[in-house]
Amino acid sequence: MWGCMTYYGVGYACQIYEGTMKSEDYINILDESLKDTINYYDMDISDVVFQHDNDPKHTSKATKKYLMNQELEILPWPAQSPDLNPIKHLWHYLKVKIGSYENRPTSIHSLWQYVDEEWNKISVEVCQKLIETMPKRIQAVIEAKGGHTKY
Repeated sequence: MWGCMTYYGVGYACQIYEGTMKSEDYINILDESLKDTINYYDMDISDVVFQHDNDPKHTSKATKKYLMNQELEILPWPAQSPDLNPIKHLWHYLKVKIGSYENRPTSIHSLWQYVDEEWNKISVEVCQKLIETMPKRIQAVIEAKGGHTKY
């Protein structure tokens, strides 16, 4: 799946049907799901700072060109830095929620039903807490000199 989060709550999520997402797929998702999220929360794109990691589809020439044309500010991102990314913690939160179901999903479709249901239950407070911990996570990485942290 692809999903995003804002300080105001989770954004639109979409199911990835093919096993490997390519740059073109990512751009289409940004053009629809990210834009829809920004519009849903009535945010001005000029006030948005978008964060994604250094995955090749995120750093491709096509993706960079798309984002530049959208005039979307991108947060510079150091390589190999999952401790700093709040959505990584949101994925963990989602996995724990799905893992607590008594009946395990038996197909990709039933898994998506669980994911979609739990994603839409994630509270604004969960998103805000994860975003508000960014300074602490940054400080922990600095203190660990780029090494592993408790986050």
